[in-house]
Amino acid sequence: MTKQRMDVDSLGEVQIAEGAAWGSQTQRALENFPISGVSISHYPELINGLAAVKKACALANRDLGVLPTEKAAIITEVCDDILAGQHHDQFVVDVMQGGAGTSTNMNTNEVIANLGLLKLGAEFGSYGLLHPNDDVNRSQSTNDVYPTAIRLAVLARITPLVEAMQALTAAFDGKSAEFQHIMKVGRTQLQDAVPMSLGAEFRGFATTIREDIDRLRDLSSLLTEVNLGGTAIGTGINAPLNFGNAAVAHLCTITDKPLKLASDLIEASSDLGAFVMFSSALKRVAIKLSKICNDLRLMSSGPRAGIGEIQLPPVQAGSSIMPGKVNPVIPEVVNQVCYQAIGNDLTVTMAAEAGQFQLNAMEPVIIHKVLETMGSLTNAMTVLRSRCVEGIIADEARCRALLENSLVNVTALAPVIGYEAATKLAKYAQAHGLSLQAAARPALPESLAEAALTELQPAAPEAAQ
Repeated sequence: MTKQRMDVDSLGEVQIAEGAAWGSQTQRALENFPISGVSISHYPELINGLAAVKKACALANRDLGVLPTEKAAIITEVCDDILAGQHHDQFVVDVMQGGAGTSTNMNTNEVIANLGLLKLGAEFGSYGLLHPNDDVNRSQSTNDVYPTAIRLAVLARITPLVEAMQALTAAFDGKSAEFQHIMKVGRTQLQDAVPMSLGAEFRGFATTIREDIDRLRDLSSLLTEVNLGGTAIGTGINAPLNFGNAAVAHLCTITDKPLKLASDLIEASSDLGAFVMFSSALKRVAIKLSKICNDLRLMSSGPRAGIGEIQLPPVQAGSSIMPGKVNPVIPEVVNQVCYQAIGNDLTVTMAAEAGQFQLNAMEPVIIHKVLETMGSLTNAMTVLRSRCVEGIIADEARCRALLENSLVNVTALAPVIGYEAATKLAKYAQAHGLSLQAAARPALPESLAEAALTELQPAAPEAAQ
C-alpha cells in the first residue's frame, strides 16, 4: 500500500500519497471530479501558462514589497523548473471541473509551495515556511490567474497549428504544379459541369486553407488582453496598487508575448468572446478541411467502378474479408477530427453563453475543447500531408477518358452556336450515347455543326484556370 501523509484544510483532514507534491485541495478535486480522465497535464501549454503567471505575480509582489525577496526567489525557481518541463506529472486534477478553475489554480499553488519547501530543506505541507495561498497565490484569485493562463495556452498552440497549415498548403501547391497539364471534368452538384485542370483543383485546396492562417493569427491577438490583477471579479481586492501593470509587464518578458492589461477588469473577468471567435475560426478551418477530404475520397473512388481520377497512397489493408481492397483511411480520420472540432465549437459557444453576473464558471470546458481542437487539427493536417497528399498519383488516362466521354465542352459552344442549339446538341449526344463531335452533324444544321466542331478542339490546361 502506498504510504500516506496527512494534510489539513478548512474542511478537515485529507490523506495524500506521501510522494505527491500536491495538497488537500488538489486531493479533494481528484475525488470530486473523476470526469473525463484527462488531467490538466495533458495540455503542457496550460501548465506552462500557469507557471508563467505564478512567476510573474511573485516578481510583481516582490517589486511592490508585499512578498519577501527570499520567497519570491523560491517561487520563481520552482516556476522555472516547471517551464523547463519538470514536475508536470504533479498537475493531476481533471480538466473538467466545477469551480471556474479553482482546482487547477490550487493544484498549481500547492505544487509550487511544496516543491519550494523541498528546496528549502523542509517537508511537504510545512506551509508555515511557504504557503500556497498566502505566498504563491498572493495578490491573485482564480478569477484572474486561470483566464490569463488559458489564454497563454492557446497562444502557445498557435505556432504548431499554423506550421501544419503551411506545410499542408505547400503539399497541395506541389501537387497543383505536378497536375497542371492534366485536363479533367469539373463538377457541380455531383454532375458534369465544365473542363478544368486537375492542378487548378489542387490549387484551390491550397488557397482555401492558406487564407485562414492570417485569420487565426488576427483572432489570436484578441487573447493577448488579460485581466491579471483584477483578482476577484475584476475588483482588484487584496492586490497592491499597480499590481496588474507590474505583473503583466513581467509576464510579457517571461512569455515573449505582447500581452496587455484589459482596460475594464470587471468586463474582462466575465467575457469569453475572444474564445468564441477563435473557436469559430477553428471550426471554419475544420469545415474546409473536411470538404477537401470529401473531394479526395470521391476523386479516388473505385478504383475501377468509381471516379478514379487520383490514387491515394495505400497505407493499410482495407478489409478483413475483401482481398486487395484499400480504403481512404487518412481522409476518413481527418473527416472525423473535423466533426469533433465542429462539435467542440458548439460546446464553447454554449459555455461562453452560460456565464452569470461577474464570472463564467464554464471556462474549464472551453479551454479543454479549444486546446483539444487545436491539437487534433494540427495532428490531422500533418498526417493528411505526410501520409496522403504528398503521395497522391494522378491517373491521367482516366481523367482524359472521362473528359472525352463527357458533354462538359458544350458550355463553351453556347456563345458560338447559341444556348438553344447547344442544349439540343447535348441532349442528342446523351440520348444516343455519342460524343459532342459525333453528334454535331446529325443534331445541328450544317453551319452550326461546322462552328461547333471548330470550337470543340482540345483545350489547353491554361484555358481552364
